[in-house]
Amino acid sequence: MNEGITRRVLLEAEYILSTRSTLRQTAHLFGVSKSTVHVDMSERLKKLNAKKYQKIEKILLINFSEKHIRGGQATRKKYLTA
Repeated sequence: MNEGITRRVLLEAEYILSTRSTLRQTAHLFGVSKSTVHVDMSERLKKLNAKKYQKIEKILLINFSEKHIRGGQATRKKYLTA
C-alpha cells in the first residue's frame, strides 16, 4: 500500500476515535469522498491495525444506527429556518 494512503488511513482512524465523527464529517475534513473513508476504515485499516479497526467498527455501527435520527433532525431544522 502507498505510504500516503497508509498515513491517511491512520490519521482518519485517529480522528474518528478522538471525535467519534461520522464518515461524512471525516471525508469533508480530509478532502476525500465518504466512499474513500469507508474503504479506508473497513478494508485498509483492518490490514494495517486490527485493534484500531475493532474500535472504529464499534463507532461506525453506532453512527449507522443513529443515521435516521440525524437525518430527521436535519430535515426539521431545514423547515424551521425556511
